[in-house]
Amino acid sequence: MTTVGEFMTTRLVTMDGNETLTAAAREMRDSAIGDVVVTNGTDVAGIVTDRDITVRGVAEELDPNSTRLNQITSRDVITVSQYDDTVAAADLMRTYAVRRLPVIDDGRLVGLISMGDLAVEREPQSVLADISADDPNN
Repeated sequence: MTTVGEFMTTRLVTMDGNETLTAAAREMRDSAIGDVVVTNGTDVAGIVTDRDITVRGVAEELDPNSTRLNQITSRDVITVSQYDDTVAAADLMRTYAVRRLPVIDDGRLVGLISMGDLAVEREPQSVLADISADDPNN
């Protein structure tokens, strides 16, 4: 069995839900990532992606300098353990139509596994795996 912990990303960026969309966009740009895990204290409150900022924020004409992440955060986050099987994680992504799953251990955020991470593991010759394995080009 291949576990989530073998393929998860541990280079996480978390932001408090009271941070602005602008702050999150800058963090994503500076870190060359497409999402931040939104926290409320030490708890995972949700995930915000660059697409969320565009579709739920900018397209709705919300002011990115005053709109808070918790206003557009994807809630009801599905999580996995680092000891869970990668096939089970892929099934959760399919069932809930999500591309990322926070990895929680003893109530603490320890990683994030994405569809791209699973593609590298399960289908290393696929286009998604190639794209996911490459360095960012932005």
